[in-house]
Order: sequence, then structure tokens, then C-alpha cells
Amino acid sequence: MKKIGFITTILIFQIAVAQQEKFFTVNADSTTWSLTLVGASHLASLPLKCLLQEYPNKTSHTAISDSDQLMTPRQMHPAFYGCFDWHSCVHGYWMLTRLLKIYPQMPEADRIREIFNKQLTPKNIALEIRYLDGKLSKAFERTYGWAWLLKLHQELNGFDDADARNWKKNLQPLVDKVIVLWKQFLPKQTYPNRTGVHPNTAFGLVFALDYARAVKDTSFEIAVIRSARQLFFTDKNAPANWEPDGTDFLSPSLEEADLMRRVLPRYDFIRWFNAFYPGNALEHLTHLPQVSDRTDLQIVHLDGLCFSRSWCMKHIAALLTADDKRRTLLLHAATKHLAASLPHVASGEYGGEHWLASFAVYALANE
Repeated sequence: MKKIGFITTILIFQIAVAQQEKFFTVNADSTTWSLTLVGASHLASLPLKCLLQEYPNKTSHTAISDSDQLMTPRQMHPAFYGCFDWHSCVHGYWMLTRLLKIYPQMPEADRIREIFNKQLTPKNIALEIRYLDGKLSKAFERTYGWAWLLKLHQELNGFDDADARNWKKNLQPLVDKVIVLWKQFLPKQTYPNRTGVHPNTAFGLVFALDYARAVKDTSFEIAVIRSARQLFFTDKNAPANWEPDGTDFLSPSLEEADLMRRVLPRYDFIRWFNAFYPGNALEHLTHLPQVSDRTDLQIVHLDGLCFSRSWCMKHIAALLTADDKRRTLLLHAATKHLAASLPHVASGEYGGEHWLASFAVYALANE
């Protein structure tokens, strides 16, 4: 029955894909999905609509005076004021970088380069750094926004393009500032944040570790691994049956497992994984979340949960042996979750459109 349900899900989505001008291609066993040029163009249009859109805006700003309170989002964050909030703006830039790298001929390429050249300037980045230097701003976007900034810089680091090299150079001082703040924070973090939203510790450390390894920052890599082991190595019996919370866009347990598979040797990870997910806990996470109202800015987070579960499941499955039943379970569930939310990325509702495309592109990445 489960196999029939899985096949039905794939067939329904393949029909939807055909109706959406073949935005995606799917391999024979439906385990690998790829964006087409048309799909990349479609998704790129979403952040392009809002990177320079200042309002509505959730600033997460802590004011210390009347004049400070009266600053506009653009004044506080001249590089990253759009797309409703700072972190969504940053990962919108990451997504566009990724798509431009894959499809340099995409129709939106000139517009992407125009915006990047206008926004990612030394002057704007210096003002972003000045904001982080504020007395009460050192924890701003810790660690979710920090993580996406490093992911953006990592993407630029691997982009052989004259403009990209300039954007990377301009962003470097802000990245350096965030790494300093992160290194200062890690020794003080006695307990992890296990929420399914922005402050999730494991998610941040995943991107931090990926970045450190990509740019060969050994000291940062050592600091992240030390912290991950201290915070998560002894965890057992994850309460996965409690997931999801009503506003989750991350799975607390899967994000932790996705981190530890990076930190531990394969054999040690599988032993840790066996103790972490006892009984039917893992199977529980294969059930799709119900997204009851995509006009609600919090409930629509659950579409993001589908994408983040999908990428975690795919990554974890890659470390399991072919005869491990959990491998098939995770691969099927990863596809099912991806299929469930891809048709809703462009819903017409700003609550999802300002950020979901980035999650979709990362979930589609075959890495």
C-alpha cells in the first residue's frame, strides 16, 4: 500500500510538472530532480520581485534610542533590506547565484547582475558591518542569517565569473565579521537550540561546516566540529514523534542527524544514528505535514519543512548501505516531500514567495 501511495504521488506530480512547462526533470527511479532552464527562470523571478522591495518588513531590530527606532530597513541594511527580512534577502541572493552559475544564459541574468552590482558594494557592506558592531546587535540573525551569508559566499567562491569574483571580494569583510562573532559564540553555547525555526543550532552548524571546508578555514572547521560533538554526540532517543510543531520549516532531529553525518566517520555515524532514532521514530518523519493555509505566514513554514526534510533525508540516505531498509524509506520520503511542496512555491502569496524558492533550489541540489 505504501508503494502504491508513493507511485501515485510521483504520477500526480509528474502530471503537474508537465502542466508547468516542464520546470523540472526527474530520473527513471524518481530519486533525482533537476531544474530546467524554464524552471530556473520561473524560480528566479520570485526573489527578483522582492530583493529591492522594502515593505512589508520584519526587521528584528532592537532600538536603543528614538533616532535608532526611526531608521528604515534600507538605512539599517542597505545591502539586504528586501524580501521581508534580512535572512530571506540573503538566501535570495544565494539562490540567484546558484541559478546564474547553472544557467548563465537564463533570461534574468542581466537583471541579476544589475541588482548584485548595485547592492553588493563596499559601501553597503561596510554599513552592514557597522550594524553588527552595535552594542545590542552582535546576536542579530544568529545563527540562521549568518549561515545563509556563508552559503552565499561559498557559492560565489566556486563561481568562475568576473562579476562573481567582485561580489565575493566585496562580501568578504562581512563574512569575516560573522565568523569572528560565531567563534566568539561557540564556546559560550552550553546548550543547543532545538527549535524547528530560525535559531536551530544544528542547521547553522551544517552551513558553517560546509563553508569552512569549502574555503579551507581549518580553525573555523575545528571550532564547529568541537561544538557539534559537545552539543549532540551523546544524544539518544530523539522525540521525533513530537514533530512537527505548527510553524516548523526545519526538522530538529533531521537537522541534527544531517550535521552529525558530516562530523562523524561513517561507521560512527551509523552507530549514533541507530541510537538516535529508535523504533518507528524515523518512519514518523516520512509522513507529510499538512499545510492548511498558505496565506498564513507561519503555517506556510510547513512547505519549507517539506523541502528541508527532503534534503536531510537524501543526505542521510547516501550514507546507509543498499540493504538498509531505512535507505529506501528515506529516499522515497525525500521525493514525496519534494513533490508535495514544489507546486506551491509560486502560490501568489508573499508569505511563501519571498523565501520558499531558495529552499526548493537547495532541496533540488544534487550534492
